[in-house]
Amino acid sequence: PGTVGAAGLSRRERRISMIEIREIDGARKADIHLPNEPFSLFGRMEPSYVDGRWGYGEVLFDEESISEMCFPDENYDYEAMKENSVFLGAYDGEKCVGLAILQEAFFKYMYLYDLKVSGACRGQGVGRALMEKAGEVCKERGYRGLYTQGQDNNLGACRFYLKAGFRIGGLDTEVYKGTKQEGKTDILFYRDV
Repeated sequence: PGTVGAAGLSRRERRISMIEIREIDGARKADIHLPNEPFSLFGRMEPSYVDGRWGYGEVLFDEESISEMCFPDENYDYEAMKENSVFLGAYDGEKCVGLAILQEAFFKYMYLYDLKVSGACRGQGVGRALMEKAGEVCKERGYRGLYTQGQDNNLGACRFYLKAGFRIGGLDTEVYKGTKQEGKTDILFYRDV
């Protein structure tokens, strides 16, 4: 369990079949420091709420407006976080190439605190495999599913969440006011398991 894909398929599927998703324990705690890598900002997701239903549109940026962004590396403290967090790693052999951090939550959805995949492994199903394992963790702990947020101008991440079975469940238009990121909003995503 935890191994993704099956042998004998396409090149991409063979690659993902070599990735194993497993919980990161104290012996591998350094793996939670997987560095952040740049990603492209090529568009914006625009959620709408009409008649009790969420929808969305997309605005693609013109060539001159496309940019790259990289979040600063976090200084996670495994010992301080382990009581209310589950750390999942995607491993190519012994090398951690993806990370999902889940946190206990008050309601029926665990919080997906962080999700990242090494640049060389993006687009190969690693993030989706991490989400499948995260769903198993949620079930084991009695949660209904996962929730997280994505910045509206990170269209790649927003598209990923929707393709991975999440749905839009809210919009936070206030969170970045008074910060360097003013003008952005957070879209809340939920996934039942």
